[in-house]
Amino acid sequence: MLDNKIFEDTKTAFALKSDSELDRAYFLFKMISVQPLVKVGTAVTRFALNAKLPVEKLIRATVFDHFCGGVNVEDCSTTVEKMHTKNVHSVLDFSVEGEEEERLFDAAADKVCHVIEFSEDKKSMPFSVFKPTGFGRFEIFQKLSARQELTVSEEKEWKRIRNRFDRVCAKADEADIYLLIDAEESWMQDAADMLVEEMMEKYNKERAVVSNTIQCYRWDRMDYVKVLHQEAQKKNYKLGLKIVRGAYMEKERKRAEEMGYDSPICKDKSETDAHFNAVMAYNFEHLDDIWMFVGSHNEESNYLAMELMRQKEIPNNDPRVWFGQLYGMSDHISFNMAAEGFNVAKYLPFGPVKNVMPYLMRRAEENTSVAGQTNRELTLLQKERKRRD
Repeated sequence: MLDNKIFEDTKTAFALKSDSELDRAYFLFKMISVQPLVKVGTAVTRFALNAKLPVEKLIRATVFDHFCGGVNVEDCSTTVEKMHTKNVHSVLDFSVEGEEEERLFDAAADKVCHVIEFSEDKKSMPFSVFKPTGFGRFEIFQKLSARQELTVSEEKEWKRIRNRFDRVCAKADEADIYLLIDAEESWMQDAADMLVEEMMEKYNKERAVVSNTIQCYRWDRMDYVKVLHQEAQKKNYKLGLKIVRGAYMEKERKRAEEMGYDSPICKDKSETDAHFNAVMAYNFEHLDDIWMFVGSHNEESNYLAMELMRQKEIPNNDPRVWFGQLYGMSDHISFNMAAEGFNVAKYLPFGPVKNVMPYLMRRAEENTSVAGQTNRELTLLQKERKRRD
């Protein structure tokens, strides 16, 4: 039986970190643990960048280098190969958010295709990823999700979005790469789901080339997974699912309250945890049909996954099951699971410093709202610093 204390092994977790990198990580999480400081810090950083003040070098040397792989694909190579020496793979994520222009959507699709080409034949990088709204306007997804009719020009716009999805999926299929498509806010997600389902039906005949993301803090997602599974069986394709807890909780609850509809989010953390674990267990029951990426920073869920695999005699390195965490976080999970032979990947964001700042600010704000997780990072970093003394 697997030792359920493997996440306490800080020597394995932080083997790739130098003493100075360990100190920087401790400093950053210490800062993130103070909520007012994060609010002031993000506001000041936003102002400094907009005013073109010379702060990029400081950002790059601190928060950027801790949470990001580099400014471009090539810049990430050293980090990618370094992690792969410990059997940890990489998911290069072009983390530029909030674009609105057609030329930028085309450029984003080109960038994902470039990542796929760069990753081809590299064992360290079996994935690519994108956000639906990286390829098209949020409002189009929202309008379709609300079952509203599109104008003639919007129909043309939607066709261009579908073509970008299709081009990237075809490229991933050709390169033998897994393509993970992120989930976003619930009021645009139905349209995104519809498009991803179309791509899975087209490209997942032999293997799960394309995977949709299931945000398990939404209480309706188990029912959705079951419907998807039935559809995949009926249409004879492999279902690709990345399961996560979710990333837009406060925004979801606020909108539901303001607009007077029932919140789509589970009522509390324990209900979310139970829902995530139930979806994960369902997928483990149907691995012949479902390829799964378990994206979780929750130790209990990862221990449960390992235990379910042990009970069902699923090999640690079964290609149908992957585990993933964000770069710069939860190294005690990623590197210790990789050391046990599980398939593990880190989400490695990249992009120009200024353009990636919205992602980094969101990451800092999310960490302050999960105080237990930040404190856990601090405890483990402190433990490793003491071990090295």
